Amino acid sequence: MASITANHPISGNPLISFRPKNPFLQTQTLFNFKPSNPKHSNSSFSIPIVRCSIRRRPEYTPNHIPDPNYVRIFDTTLRDGEQSPGATMTTKEKLDVARQLAKLGVDIIEAGFPASSEADLEAVKLIAKEVGNGVYEEGHVPVICGLARCNKRDIDKAWEAVKYAKKPRIHTFIATSEIHMNYKLKMSRDEVVEKARSMVAYARSIGCEDVEFSPEDAGRSDPEFLYHILGEVIKAGATTLNIPDTVGYTVPEEFGQLIAKIKANTPGVEDVIISTHCQNDLGLSTANTLAGACAGARQLEVTINGIGERAGNASLEEVVMALKCRGEQVLGGLYTGINTQHILMSSKMVEEYSGLQVQPHKAIVGANAFAHESGIHQDGMLKHKDTYEIISPEDIGLNRANESGIVLGKLSGRHALQAKMLELGYEIEGKELDDLFWRFKSVAEKKKKITDDDLVALMSDEVFQPQFVWQLQNVQVTCGSLGLSTATVKLIDADGQEHISCSVGTGPVDAAYKAVDLIVKVPVTLLEYSMNAVTQGIDAIASTRVLIRGENGHTSTHALTGEIVHRTFSGTGADMDIVISSVRAYVGALNKMMSFRKLLAKNNIPEGSAVI
Repeated sequence: MASITANHPISGNPLISFRPKNPFLQTQTLFNFKPSNPKHSNSSFSIPIVRCSIRRRPEYTPNHIPDPNYVRIFDTTLRDGEQSPGATMTTKEKLDVARQLAKLGVDIIEAGFPASSEADLEAVKLIAKEVGNGVYEEGHVPVICGLARCNKRDIDKAWEAVKYAKKPRIHTFIATSEIHMNYKLKMSRDEVVEKARSMVAYARSIGCEDVEFSPEDAGRSDPEFLYHILGEVIKAGATTLNIPDTVGYTVPEEFGQLIAKIKANTPGVEDVIISTHCQNDLGLSTANTLAGACAGARQLEVTINGIGERAGNASLEEVVMALKCRGEQVLGGLYTGINTQHILMSSKMVEEYSGLQVQPHKAIVGANAFAHESGIHQDGMLKHKDTYEIISPEDIGLNRANESGIVLGKLSGRHALQAKMLELGYEIEGKELDDLFWRFKSVAEKKKKITDDDLVALMSDEVFQPQFVWQLQNVQVTCGSLGLSTATVKLIDADGQEHISCSVGTGPVDAAYKAVDLIVKVPVTLLEYSMNAVTQGIDAIASTRVLIRGENGHTSTHALTGEIVHRTFSGTGADMDIVISSVRAYVGALNKMMSFRKLLAKNNIPEGSAVI
């Protein structure tokens, strides 16, 4: 690329000379210079400058990135994230999340573990067909990846699922730490190396040109053994080497050195991409991930909201915003292809579908992330926002309340509601907007002031709901200290038929749940029940979350341990009436479970089945 040079219009002396080192930076605007001396008023000139914040995503080649500063984002929310207890999603929900991840600009979507169950295989296949063939912003087509243990059956299942995508990938793994090889695998080092080498070669032989290999528990593995096994899988055809800190054991300096030593000592490493996968057991997953990137890793494995096994994974929003905020200054100019404007929507969608609530003080997406209560902080913010905010909430798709001047009430129309939701980071239209509008009008009739938190709660309850099997029509309860609580519930089935039932219970919620059970006739166990007030005041909207498990329910195989796991299903509800909120959450969980069972029946998978 040619140098950019500007000379003084009078003296002719050079003022600036800049030669971009990176061909992926785009020249965008002109810097205009006008002299202050009136005698030189006709001597204004312009200097073209390169805006480093605008970069285009490099063309995808499995084992090579043309721009050395570009970092691929590998999202495993739908695989590792779903391994969180109670985080099971339906096929529709997984597809919705995959679409949102593609819109977000994620480079690789790990859509699941196809060998764990036929249901997961079908979900990954659907994502590969729909999302893996979609074209998103600036022509982006995401890679669709399936996880597989180092055996032919798993690899065949993964390929069966992902092969429909334009850019399919198989991710296979085997443990390499002494404790895992001795006690879990009961295999020698030579056996582990041969298994890894042969299975990577097998994945390539069946037609997959993009194969990722992970030495599980690399953070506690012998480095010399790592160099050896990684060199062997490179020779077998691996295109990406993922280095997982499976139990969150390392610290940033240690993990960064591990990545650097792998790059320095692994034969053939110049022909592959190095990746990180950091768990959060010691709260260091984001720090370790960034340390790995600075040491040369160019793929970072993350999840939305940091969900995942045990304490979770490195958080996509934290890693991406750290690179955006500090990439140019201290992180070597690293950047990603993520459109950060979609972070908030992605976070809310995963929160609702997984049932895993984001703690208020969570970095980037927590409710308090951009809240300022201290008087000193508020004074600084009023004078200049940069005094206490290093990133802007608008960068993640969150606009501050009241900046648009829109105040919603019972006289507000659809367009005002749509504009307000867009301000809050939610793009909705069509039926979703209509459904939300009527819920909003219902609340506005009862509540004078509709807050942003109220709108977010209604959005979650109305839009992020599972496929409709049963719909709540009416609930009526009688309760108090003079007798048993009673409840009457009316539900509408998928065919539009009304079903009414009455029951008694130890309280109004218990009575209502028993009335629902009499209609649905599907035995379940209620594992968790929680309720929170969305806002302050006696007229606050109540948000309820429940977790259920069906009797003789479906099971699946845990990706890492091989353990049989019973599927659970979460549901959320919101209403100003706590009983209605509770019933909406319960019906939502039942809908999710029954949709899952319909999928099993469609694919002739028996209840209680498991893939081992």
